[in-house]
Amino acid sequence: MTTTLFTNAHIATGNPGSTAADTAPLQDILVEDGVFTAIGPNLTAKLAAQGKDLNGAEVVNLGGKLVCPPFCDTHLHLDYVFTARKPGAVNETGTLFEGIQRWSETKSDLTVEEVKERAKIGIKKEMLHGVQFIRSHADVTDPNLTSLKALLELKEELKDTVTIQIVSFPQEGMYSYEGPHGESGADLVEEGLKMGADCVGGIPHFEQCREFGERSMHTVVELASKYGRLIDVHCDETDDPNSRYVELLSALAYKTGIGPKVTASHTCSLGSADNAYFFHLTKLLKAAHINFACAPTENLYLQGRQDTFPKRRGITRVKELTEAGVNVSLGQDSMQDPWYPVGNGNMMLILDYVLHLAQMMSFEEIDDALKFLTVNGATTLGLRDSYGLEAGKPANFIVLDASSVFDAVYERCSVLRSVRGGRTLFTRHESVDTPLDLLR
Repeated sequence: MTTTLFTNAHIATGNPGSTAADTAPLQDILVEDGVFTAIGPNLTAKLAAQGKDLNGAEVVNLGGKLVCPPFCDTHLHLDYVFTARKPGAVNETGTLFEGIQRWSETKSDLTVEEVKERAKIGIKKEMLHGVQFIRSHADVTDPNLTSLKALLELKEELKDTVTIQIVSFPQEGMYSYEGPHGESGADLVEEGLKMGADCVGGIPHFEQCREFGERSMHTVVELASKYGRLIDVHCDETDDPNSRYVELLSALAYKTGIGPKVTASHTCSLGSADNAYFFHLTKLLKAAHINFACAPTENLYLQGRQDTFPKRRGITRVKELTEAGVNVSLGQDSMQDPWYPVGNGNMMLILDYVLHLAQMMSFEEIDDALKFLTVNGATTLGLRDSYGLEAGKPANFIVLDASSVFDAVYERCSVLRSVRGGRTLFTRHESVDTPLDLLR
């Protein structure tokens, strides 16, 4: 049996008011054969009193730093990363729709190995920022299904290091795309599910007409039911307040009882819709129990391009959804691709953006903010049963360079250690070398 005792940890509780390093006692974390077996203060003494000998355990002193479950990136495109500088890929207008066009015109030379090599770099960046759970969309509007094949291989190869969920995603539409042999995007989405994709994707606002968009939502739910898969739809990623596919998706999810397995990504149009509509919609969203995934940096960059001033922020109603009890998680979305020229997988920066854009910066909201990257993300991914700092669950956690949630958010702090199944994936040592007392 492999036994490790991690000592002197501040556990991220998210309780309002937990801003000081001494508000709660330091705790110990006992891991045996990759599973949490006990968490609490003074574990050595307590377990010794119960007759358990820890003399042979490896001891790791966490030095009073903050411990929380690993971060989840619930919306990413690993097949697109680092393609922004390809010939013909530059998005001159900075719009979503030109990004789709640039990708469509430059993706024909993809190979499985090339996609895998780029994706590995993206995964490395995310993991070094504390991410252990990723949901990546794979464009299947390609008769060769190159991206999907590459990501399915990576998912298997890296399963002991990072959990990857894959969405069979029709970037060019379910019913607006037609392949060289007459295959529709819907046909290719289904083929992706047969090959092993975890989720059904869609992009109704990009379809050629409203009827195609509505049809695609019915198809998404039908395919999810047929193959027993999750759903993640690029939904209403537009400033148009009349784009209301999230309403149809939610109604279908409610009627079929699959709401917790459904995610609506982006939903930017809710930031442009009026309050009367959102008030009416909220009742359905709460009843359906669907999830939302917000990509704040990318949508801030892409949306509002037709506005002069006032210029819209481009993101969905994170604050209002959260206050209504609807689950919201976050995603990086892109790293240097035709839609977004930067992005480095640092989810603390993504969190920082959403708290500013959604104006969620009361002390209580900041103290509770890590939930967007942790439990909310695990809820979106459908992984709550095996996720969290609880005895009996896999020993997956990260150590942040802070002693409270507030300080972690305030400092946009780095990750000092990442542990998966009780095994340390990496450690980071940060110090400042200076002769000045002021800077020590």
